[in-house]
Amino acid sequence: MDYSGKLDAALQNLHDEGRYRTFIDIERKMGQFPHATWRKPDGSEQAVTVWCGNDYLGMGQHPAVLEAMHEALDKTGAGSGGTRNISGTTVYHNRLETELADLHGKEAALLFTSAYIANDATLSTLPKLFPGLIIYSDQLNHASMIEGVRRNGGAKRIFRHNDVAHLRELIAADDPDAPKLIAFESLYSMDGDFGPIEEILDVADEFGALTYIDEVHAVGMYGPRGGGICERDGLMGRVDIINGTLAKAYGVMGGYIAASAKMVDAIRSYAPGFIFTTSLAPTIAAGAAASVRHLKDNQELRDQHQTQAKILKTRLKAIGLPFIDHGSHIVSVIVGNPVHTKVLSDHLLEDYGIYVQPINFPTVPRGTERLRFTPSPVHGPQEMDRLIRGLDALWSHCALNRAELSA
Repeated sequence: MDYSGKLDAALQNLHDEGRYRTFIDIERKMGQFPHATWRKPDGSEQAVTVWCGNDYLGMGQHPAVLEAMHEALDKTGAGSGGTRNISGTTVYHNRLETELADLHGKEAALLFTSAYIANDATLSTLPKLFPGLIIYSDQLNHASMIEGVRRNGGAKRIFRHNDVAHLRELIAADDPDAPKLIAFESLYSMDGDFGPIEEILDVADEFGALTYIDEVHAVGMYGPRGGGICERDGLMGRVDIINGTLAKAYGVMGGYIAASAKMVDAIRSYAPGFIFTTSLAPTIAAGAAASVRHLKDNQELRDQHQTQAKILKTRLKAIGLPFIDHGSHIVSVIVGNPVHTKVLSDHLLEDYGIYVQPINFPTVPRGTERLRFTPSPVHGPQEMDRLIRGLDALWSHCALNRAELSA
């Protein structure tokens, strides 16, 4: 077997399709984000503005977060020193889980090293707790949810995206006595559309199903205390398990679930993805807890964030660019071709100092390749002007002209 040749062929296939992914080496500037330094392959440097980051509210540089992390570092050192079961649980982990349970109005919360692991570990463990469990999963659920459902060894049904009638049809066709769980998202990250949460919860109530919702792109940014879309819509109490992240609006790292104390205890006790993983560093837990506390009382920052998203959409519309608008903060400009998307991204970076990463298959369906922008309260008028000028010039006058890009 020519293993090296197989690797060459696999990588060349990505290059041929125009969707080979490259890392852009950037160094965020403390206190100046979204400004950063791009370290080019030739060793030179260029100032850039990051327009595709997930630090949606700039909390990764907030003084309260940094102070909490410095304090924890000085008191405990760098790492946790073990798994949660073996020396890796500290006062900082317990405080953060208490903050998260309070955020979602649940009895308990459980930390993981990422929201991906939280989804994967929880969804793959639930059939152990409920033998014969059937999971009904939205067609466009995140890869971490898909992986968790796939690995659990139980029955699964995929319903068409946000299609409650299809969901109901699938559940109605199954054994009424079988345990059931509906897994879906509150806010889908690629198109920025919202899930029909209340309607799905109604179906769950009708058929006696548990519910599992991913609020990763909504926690910290929606609801009067940042509890997500479920809090905004007054539905948190009806959802059984809520998944969230600490790496986006909260600007740090980690993921979690929030649920009843009994559910959390069971996942904690049975999920390999929790049991056998070194816990988050105390510094990270301390910073995340400070961020969660701060955003519970800072509606102004959330309002600024929504305003920036609306301004960007208005200006994109004014220059005629095709973008998706479902009323959320996610702004995706559709290019529709992986090669064209990469060329646009490269020119924005090199010519205008604007960093936005191409989004290609399999993250999005073929033919919907895009540039996804994440405006934030720390993107000011000058940054917005520069972005619009760059997009307008490239879309209009680049070798890839508007007609080609829209083809």
